[in-house]
Amino acid sequence: MPIKSTNKPHGNEPFLTTSLLAAIEAGKAIQKIYHTGFEVEYKKDDSPLTLADKTAHDIIIRHLLGSGIPILSEEGKAISFQDRKTWESLWIVDPLDGTKEFVKRNGEFTVNIALVKDGAPIMGVVYAPDRDLLYFAMQNLGAYKIADPEIIREYQDGIATSRITLRDILKNALKLPLPGQQEKPYTIVGSRSHATPDLEMFVADKRKAFGKVDFIPAGSSLKICLVAEGQAHIYPRLAPTMEWDTAAGHAVAIYSGARIYEHESGETLKYNKENLLNPWFIVEREL
Repeated sequence: MPIKSTNKPHGNEPFLTTSLLAAIEAGKAIQKIYHTGFEVEYKKDDSPLTLADKTAHDIIIRHLLGSGIPILSEEGKAISFQDRKTWESLWIVDPLDGTKEFVKRNGEFTVNIALVKDGAPIMGVVYAPDRDLLYFAMQNLGAYKIADPEIIREYQDGIATSRITLRDILKNALKLPLPGQQEKPYTIVGSRSHATPDLEMFVADKRKAFGKVDFIPAGSSLKICLVAEGQAHIYPRLAPTMEWDTAAGHAVAIYSGARIYEHESGETLKYNKENLLNPWFIVEREL
């Protein structure tokens, strides 16, 4: 059954604040597990699963239940399309994106929370707790980044007393894309754990077109956010992903002015499809 409550939503700004606080609290719990011992289980598709995935899922669900909007989460995804197809809006959540990076202990993992309406993300939060990086975006607001550990600690401490407002958060945020990125050589960001021959061919083609090309390997949805902030020009994802891997980053990208589209057709990625597998896609910022 879909996860729902009977409360009615009241506009989008409170939802953004709720999802930011949910991501921050989940990230704090993830970090506690990350810096202690943890065991790794493996799902049927051989992808890893840890206590951090499960704990973060529970925290996020607790925060989002009051919205009255159904939730599709990687760790609670057994919801039939017959149920989902009637949802005009839904949360799409990945409690721990980049579990492989978590297991490798390289810090490149994120908490992803997106609000999707009519198949398109209208809000997204991407939080990398080990890097103290918080990205968020909303339709008609834009995309933002916070990279100050002290500010994020203040948010963590304030969650219990509910003192934090969106206005407070925006005061400490940098609007995306960040200035001063125009002079960079053509830069491609690509998967650290899912490199493919197709990606290698893509990079080779860009080197022929642009001469000097920089390549940044990264994990999780941080790759999308690097394009959103202007650190990279393009992120080609020529390998499988699921909707919860991309929905939050998709919002950050498009509301920063970048594009995200299917590699073959050029069409915009859609969400809450019958098949939750994404097609290959490109995230790109115009030169």
